[in-house]
Amino acid sequence: MIDILVYLFETYGYADACPAEPDQLHRKLTAAGFEEGEVDSAIEWLEGLRTTATVTVAALPGQQSFRIYSDEECHRLDASCRGFLHFLETAGVLDAGRREMIIERALAMPGEEISLGSFKVIVLMVMWQQQASMDTLILEELLTDEADEFDDEDSEYLLVH
Repeated sequence: MIDILVYLFETYGYADACPAEPDQLHRKLTAAGFEEGEVDSAIEWLEGLRTTATVTVAALPGQQSFRIYSDEECHRLDASCRGFLHFLETAGVLDAGRREMIIERALAMPGEEISLGSFKVIVLMVMWQQQASMDTLILEELLTDEADEFDDEDSEYLLVH
């Protein structure tokens, strides 16, 4: 599914340009050669992202607070993912609301553990959906990684940049 998310980012530079209608997006992705099941999973994940993006967080933590991860979050997001998220927060790229969106969308991914490479794509997609401005260096960091972080089919899209 990660390869579909990267394809969407590369094909539609802005989230608003991506077809919002699930049937239309499904047709475009299957025409691009993606498997039916993967397309369905990606569309469901994107719908969750759009829904999450419209939810207002009632009480965000203050600057002096820190995030404690649940057992499930620690299991699914290893230390490298949590460390990367902390890096983005301290660099001023993420606020607490976006951090929580990223964690929620990461936990919505199929499978057990999430690799750092896949996690970076999730971060990228949340920022893309939110139309957040990103420094070029941060964008490069999100788009590139060691090739061994990805499955072969996932890496072909990220190594293009």
